[in-house]
Amino acid sequence: MAQLDQQQVLEGHTDRVWNVAWSPTGDSIASCSGDKTVRIWRQHGSTDTWICAAILEETHHRSIRCSSWSPDGRHLATASFDATTAIWEVQILLQGNTWDQVALLEGHESEVKGVAWSSSGSLLATCSRDKSVWIWESLPGNEYECVDVKQGHTQDVKMVAWHPKGEVLVSCSYDDSIKVWVDCNGEWECAQTLAGPGLGHSSTVWCIAFNKDGSQMVSCSDDQTLRIWNCSFDHPGDTPYSCLPVCVLIPSLS
Repeated sequence: MAQLDQQQVLEGHTDRVWNVAWSPTGDSIASCSGDKTVRIWRQHGSTDTWICAAILEETHHRSIRCSSWSPDGRHLATASFDATTAIWEVQILLQGNTWDQVALLEGHESEVKGVAWSSSGSLLATCSRDKSVWIWESLPGNEYECVDVKQGHTQDVKMVAWHPKGEVLVSCSYDDSIKVWVDCNGEWECAQTLAGPGLGHSSTVWCIAFNKDGSQMVSCSDDQTLRIWNCSFDHPGDTPYSCLPVCVLIPSLS
C-alpha cells in the first residue's frame, strides 16, 4: 500500500491557510491565508528544504480565499473576501524572482470564493458569494476584460473549474447544483445543470475537479458523497458539452 511521509512543515502565515496550489512546473507552491497574504514557497537550491521565496501583500484587505497559476506559470491570480481578484506577475532575475501586482479585477458585489485559469491561459473565471460567475479575457499588456457575467446559480458559488482540454467552464454552488457553461458565438450559455433527485447532490457542492484528460469529473458535497461524472462529446475532438453520472461514492460507517 502506498504511504505518505511528512517531509516538512511550512510555517509563516499568522491566520488560517485557505488554499494551496502547485505551480505548473511543480517547483513552487502558492499558499493563501486569512492574514491577507500569499506566500510563494520554493525548494532551496538542490536540497529538499522548502523556503518562503516571496510574500505577496498590501493588496487585499480581507482573507485571500483561493489562488490559481496561469498555465505558463508567469502569473498568479488571487481571489479575496474583499470582492476583488488580483493578478501578480513574476519577474525572473539573476538575484532572485520578484512578484508585482499588475491588475486588480473588480465587479463582484461580495466575497470572491474561487478563481481559475483556462488551459489556454486566455480566459479567467471568478465566482462569488453574490451568486455570479464572471468570465474575463486576458489581453496584451496585462489588461483583463470581463466578457460575460452569469447569474444562473441561486446561492453562493463555491468554485469554478475549467475543462483541461477546452474552454468549458464548470461551477458549483450552495444551491446544491453544478452548472456547465460553454461559449456559443461569444455568449456563454449554461449547457447543463447537474441537480435534482436521481442526478445531482442533495446539499451544497463544495468542490469539482477533472481528471488529467478531462474524460471524467468528480464532485464532493455536504451530502457526504462524491459523484463521478463522464464527460461526453458530440464527435471525436469536439469540446465536451455534457456530463453524465457514473457512480456515487458513500463512505462506509462500519
